[in-house]
Amino acid sequence: MYQYNQIDQTLVDERVEQFRDQTRRFLNGELPEDEFSALRLMNGLYIQRQAPMLRVAVPYGLLSSTQMRKLAHVARTYDRGYGHFTTRTNIQFNWPELAAVPDILAELAQVQMHAIQTSGNCIRNTTTDPYAGVAENELEDPRPYCEIIRQWSTLHPEFAYLPRKFKIAVTGATEDRAASQVHDIGLQMVQNADGEIGFEVLVGGGLGRTPIIGKSIRKFLPKQHLLSYLDAILRVYNLKGRRDNKYKARIKILVEALGPDEFRRLVEEEWAHIRDGELTLTDAEIARAKSFFTLPDYDVNAASADAHASLSDSLATDIEFNAWYRHNTLAHRVDGYRIAIVSLKPYLEAPGDITDSQMDAVADLADRYSFGETRATHHQNLVLTDVREGDLYAVWQALAANNLARSNIGTLTDMIVCPGFDFCSLANARTLNISDQINEHFDDMDHLYDLGEIRLNMSGCINACAHHHVADIGILGVDKKGEDWYQISLGGSSKEDARLGKILGRSVPASDVALTVEKILAVYVDQRRENESFAQVVLRVGIKPFKERVYATAH
Repeated sequence: MYQYNQIDQTLVDERVEQFRDQTRRFLNGELPEDEFSALRLMNGLYIQRQAPMLRVAVPYGLLSSTQMRKLAHVARTYDRGYGHFTTRTNIQFNWPELAAVPDILAELAQVQMHAIQTSGNCIRNTTTDPYAGVAENELEDPRPYCEIIRQWSTLHPEFAYLPRKFKIAVTGATEDRAASQVHDIGLQMVQNADGEIGFEVLVGGGLGRTPIIGKSIRKFLPKQHLLSYLDAILRVYNLKGRRDNKYKARIKILVEALGPDEFRRLVEEEWAHIRDGELTLTDAEIARAKSFFTLPDYDVNAASADAHASLSDSLATDIEFNAWYRHNTLAHRVDGYRIAIVSLKPYLEAPGDITDSQMDAVADLADRYSFGETRATHHQNLVLTDVREGDLYAVWQALAANNLARSNIGTLTDMIVCPGFDFCSLANARTLNISDQINEHFDDMDHLYDLGEIRLNMSGCINACAHHHVADIGILGVDKKGEDWYQISLGGSSKEDARLGKILGRSVPASDVALTVEKILAVYVDQRRENESFAQVVLRVGIKPFKERVYATAH
């Protein structure tokens, strides 16, 4: 993973001291609230319903064991003993005291972490495939390009005050595991007819109040032009994006208003001025970025007959481990290794939350079994990417001892859920109680396995932080005269076949959410054909006939 150089460390250290002085002046009454508000947002600090919330950046989801232990220390020392991983692969602390935030940032700086640009109208954390570098179906590792983008975008003076926040995702595999089509810019690595690898550039995706799938504006962008082309897109957006209405300020609204062809023309026109300038990536610069993401020293004996026999014995004798292996591990490009997913969706616990002791446990496992690295996913889970097959049983046992081994990855209960009204000042409805309700209603794991892969996402407001628009089953909390009601949509996807879900019908009260999901699943089971996914059934049946069947089951 990337390691700070002296310039990086100095920049972060100086930013901490700058914010320390700003916080001191605010608490002493020397800095007005409206002036401090903009300054705290630049440092990832929100004022939420209960207390300040600090969002810490985790660039492209990659964490060293040292950094994970520091996050555990922060949770233990400055918060209430836990953190919350988000769909941007960042981590949030929900209960820090304002006066202590500069101390938290100073501690994070010791392990090359910060909260810069995790909020505000700027370029946010770049995300990518959590299995980058180890996935079997990968064209090229996208992480070096994420790091290049991070270095270019951090404290970029021209893009510090954009019309609205701006999000970029990069994927290098045939399967889109980064939700790239619902980002302001999605970069998909592709190969042209000459065998060269570059990027297809999609612009104008996003969810929230106006959900839109991104539009392709360039089918092939050579690697050396990555930054100059991104710069051109941001310049057009900075000049043309609306600033009079924050609800219409995202780049997706601009692309829709101009049309993708006109937006492409403006970008290409801007790009012509800077195309071969100082932003051009040399082979040496790309090689430098790649040097931080070299392959670890894999064990040549990991695929030995003894290792395979040990795994086979454990799978045959332990039913619970067998279920975890089938649902929480994936194939690795190196024979003898598996990708292990750490579920942050334990039964009746808030999805995405992790305690300080659990963070320490994951850090220990990363050191012992996965070359000292952990990754966060946009599904609010963690990943140990390089576990020897012979070590999987020991890893599972340690995870189980820390309530991190629920075998539910890809099932209905592997939900993306925002914190909702319990924490967020923007939320209209609670979500965590509904998550508990669904978990209690669907507590038969064999039934969940029979249903197959189903993505359920739930947001507490129209901002769609939990990506409910692109779920098989999307749930949106709404306020009706002071009561929580929930609107349900079906058939969405954030993968390579990205599409927005269709609203099923009228919203349902909080007490009926799990029951309604049960009816939806009953129709799915009744209508599905062999090997059909949930979304395929919805698309084939059609949302109106599906709705009729759902409501018919009520009688």
